[in-house]
Amino acid sequence: MLQKLRSLIGPLFRRDSLRQDAVAGLVLGVESVPDGLAAGLLAGVNPVFGLNAYMVGTVTGALFTSATFMAVQATGAMAIVVADVPAVHANPDPERALFTLSVLTGLVMLAGGLLKLGSMLKWVSNAVFVGFINAVGVNIVLGQLDNFSGFEATGANRIARALNLAFHIFQAHWPSMIVGATTIVLIVVLERTRLGPMGMVVAIAATSAAVVLFGWGGVAQVRDITEVPRALPLPRLPDLRLITSLAIPAFSLAFVGLVQGAGISANFPNPDGRYPDASQDFVGQGAANIAAGIFQGMPVAGSMSASSLVKTAGARSKGALIVGGAVMASLILVLGDLVGLVAMPALAGLLMLIGFRTVKPADIVAVWKTGVSQATVMSVTFVLTMLIPLQHAVLVGVGISIILFVLDQSNRITLRRWVVGDDGRLRETDPPAEVGAHEVIVLQPYGSLFFASAPVFEAALPKVTPATNGSVVVLRLRGKEDLGSTFMEVLDRYLTSLERADSKLVLIYSDPKVREQLRVTGVLDRLTDENVYESDEWLGATVARAYEDAQEWIRNRSSGNDA
Repeated sequence: MLQKLRSLIGPLFRRDSLRQDAVAGLVLGVESVPDGLAAGLLAGVNPVFGLNAYMVGTVTGALFTSATFMAVQATGAMAIVVADVPAVHANPDPERALFTLSVLTGLVMLAGGLLKLGSMLKWVSNAVFVGFINAVGVNIVLGQLDNFSGFEATGANRIARALNLAFHIFQAHWPSMIVGATTIVLIVVLERTRLGPMGMVVAIAATSAAVVLFGWGGVAQVRDITEVPRALPLPRLPDLRLITSLAIPAFSLAFVGLVQGAGISANFPNPDGRYPDASQDFVGQGAANIAAGIFQGMPVAGSMSASSLVKTAGARSKGALIVGGAVMASLILVLGDLVGLVAMPALAGLLMLIGFRTVKPADIVAVWKTGVSQATVMSVTFVLTMLIPLQHAVLVGVGISIILFVLDQSNRITLRRWVVGDDGRLRETDPPAEVGAHEVIVLQPYGSLFFASAPVFEAALPKVTPATNGSVVVLRLRGKEDLGSTFMEVLDRYLTSLERADSKLVLIYSDPKVREQLRVTGVLDRLTDENVYESDEWLGATVARAYEDAQEWIRNRSSGNDA
């Protein structure tokens, strides 16, 4: 068992890359301190809890994921969902409620990994994901306007509060806005220099230092919100009484986190060229959330930006993530007082820049061009994410995806006619609109025939008219497994119509489940065994046999009528 786990998660350190991993870990650790504080700020909780989540999540995730470069940290999408959870912010003990939410989210992720539920992510269409992520980007920007402007706006949601700020813009604290705007400009400029990602750290340090040097007392700092302890977080147990109220947010967070983590698993191959095991990565993210919750942190997930950063910085093994966590811990222990001097507008500027970059106009245009259905789904998801709490918007998005999938599959039915030539070869054509007299029609359906598709299939069948007489319709169901009672009712009605026209229906199946469903619904008794064929491994052989039998049946009836 241990050997299997070791093969899944891979080596933590490689001797031949200790230097590269140390450098990459240093970059990740230093960059993650202001980023972690910003994540807590975005979630509307104590910024230190974001920092704790970064530190604990990064190390724990490295121990249990199979992805070498996956940095498990608090992401913007996860933080914005947490910000909309009343069960946390309105709780008499919001801190313990937050930690309990992290543990519950981890348990859901852990269960998803152990049960190999990665395939469930296919239920989220790209249109829903694009609408949700772009709305998250806008929400990030709007959610930081208060910290950016120094003005506490009022309103039912982020849009209302943004409008309230616009109407009272002259009441904003201009030094705070200058600090925030300068931070954004510095980040953009310094990122293009040799500093690269470290430019963000330098920018926040520079503007925060300016606040201290110029004595801008009105500019909020982290220490105004909370005391940054020069100590590592101690464990706190979750409150089991909150499970019911936090269940839906936990499932929403787990889903968002697993989608983001799956993107990393699919886009960041390990150094040996193999792609990570997505289910094991689910397990790793679940373990990271449980650890983050116990050690006073907010929910975490695989971070695309942090994973990209550590790989770009030269990481060769998970050792870089371990070093990154150690660097964060060292900075908290040694520079805790300086962390408290970080200017809140500077963090807000960082978050607003992240939110702006989260919005992808190219993705929106691409989905828009795919058709009215996809554009509508994307637009509805975007609007709902802007107007309702994100914990519910996530679940609504999943529901929209499932409905869209069912509607799409139920209408994706193609019915083709197979014409048997004199040489025995099969030719595929459009089916006739009507069943004529004394003819054999072989039909091959393509697509799902489950209950939602049955009406579409029935409408596509050749119509039985007064001119129909002494004909045979052969329906080939090879490759179909679970047809359901709704489809059986369609067969029963079509069989009745053919019988009234002195014609008959013949079925060809390959899966024993189909015959059993025919039997239990009574359709098999009406068809009789002679009109039901079980296909073999030779493609077309059973069709040819059924076709010959059908022609023989027609000839016998014709000769009988002549006599």
